[in-house]
Amino acid sequence: MSNPENEQKNKKMKSVKSIYKIGKGPSSSHTMGPFKATADYLENHPGTEKLTVTLYGSLAATGKGHLTDRAIIEAAGNHNAEVEIEWNPKENLPIHPNGMTVGTVNSDGETHDIWTYYSIGGGDITCVEHPLDTEDDGEVYEMGTMKEILDWCNSNGKSFWEFVDEHERDKKGFWEYLELVWKTMQRAVERGIDEEGALPGPLNIRRKAGSYYIKADGYGDVLRTRGLIFAYALAVSEENACGGTIVTAPTCGSCGVLPGALYHLKKVYGFSDQRIIRALATAGIVGNVVKHNASISGAEVGCQGEVGVACAMAAAAITQLMGGSPSQIEYAAEMGLEHHLGLTCDPVCGMVQIPCIERNAYAAARAMDASIYSLYTDGRHRVSFDQVVKVMKETGKDLPSVYKETSEGGLAKHLD
Repeated sequence: MSNPENEQKNKKMKSVKSIYKIGKGPSSSHTMGPFKATADYLENHPGTEKLTVTLYGSLAATGKGHLTDRAIIEAAGNHNAEVEIEWNPKENLPIHPNGMTVGTVNSDGETHDIWTYYSIGGGDITCVEHPLDTEDDGEVYEMGTMKEILDWCNSNGKSFWEFVDEHERDKKGFWEYLELVWKTMQRAVERGIDEEGALPGPLNIRRKAGSYYIKADGYGDVLRTRGLIFAYALAVSEENACGGTIVTAPTCGSCGVLPGALYHLKKVYGFSDQRIIRALATAGIVGNVVKHNASISGAEVGCQGEVGVACAMAAAAITQLMGGSPSQIEYAAEMGLEHHLGLTCDPVCGMVQIPCIERNAYAAARAMDASIYSLYTDGRHRVSFDQVVKVMKETGKDLPSVYKETSEGGLAKHLD
C-alpha cells in the first residue's frame, strides 16, 4: 500500500469548501464521516439489502458517545438497507485511527465486496477501493504552505482572502457557499442562546450559553466582551453536542470557536456580512494549510488539531477584520496554534461535552488575545506558522493513543 504522506506531498491543496461542511453534530470524524462512508458504499452497491460495518480504533472506542452507530443506521435506512455494526477498538487499520470496513451480506449470511474507509477529520473520508474527490473539494491551490501564500500576498499587495478569490472565483457558487456557511453559523449561535435544559447523555450537563449571555450584560466593557464571546461559542458547541446543524470549522468538536468570535465582532463593530465572509475565506485557508500539511483529526494528532486549529483560524479572521496586515494575520494564526501544542483529546464518556464545550469558549477568547497581540506588533516574529504546523504533526505522532480520542486516558479516565 502506498504511503499517504508521500502522496499528499504530490497533491495540490483542496478548496476552502473542504474545511467548512454544513451538517449535524456531534462529531465530524465520528458522525459525519461514517454517515458519508455508509452512504457512499450503498450508492456504489445499489440494491444492497443488508450490510455489515466494522469500526476500528478511535471510531470504535468513542463511537457510541459520538452517536456513530446512529449515523450509520440512518445512512443505511436512507437506502432501505439493514446494518450490523461490529466494534473493534483495540485494532487500528494501517492508514488512520478512524478506520471502518463496509461489506454486503448475502442471503447465505456471507460478507463480500468489503470496502475500507477512513474518516480523516473535518467530515472528510477516503476509500481504499475508489477515489472520492468531487468538484467541490477538488485540488485548487498550487501553493500549500503559509510562507508561499504570505509571499504571494506581499508580492501582489493583496490579502489572504484575495488569494482565495484568485483561486476559487471560477468555482461555481464558492462565495455563495461561504455566505450560506455564515448564515448557518449565525443560526447556530442564536438557537443555542435561546435553548435551555440538559445536554443529552449520562453526564447531565446543563446548557450555559443563555445564562452567560444574560450575565454578561451586568459587567463592564472588558468582562462583558469576554462573557459574550464565551456565550456565543458555548451556544454553537452546545448545539453541536445535541446533534444540531452546525459548520465544521475545522471540525464539529471545534465548531464554536470561529462563529463565537465572528458573531461577537459583527454585533460590536457592525461589520458587513461581506467582510465577515471574506474573513471566513482567510480562516479557511489557514485551516487548509494545516489539513494539507498535518491533520485536523483529534484521533490522529489530539485536540491541538481541532481546537488549536480553530483558534488559529479565528485569530487570522479577527486580525483581518481589524485591519491587520498579511504578516500580522499570519502571526495571529501562529500564536493561536502554537499555544495549543500538545493539547490532548480525552472526551469523557466519548462525548463532545467535557472538556470540548468549555474548551471552545476558552479558545475563542484566546483567538481575540492572539489577534490583539499581533496587532501591537509589526508582524515580524521568529517562529513561523509553517514551523508550528510541522511541530504539531510531530507532537501528534508522539502523543500516546490514550490521548487521541479513545477516551482511555486523561479526563476520560479519571473523571467520574
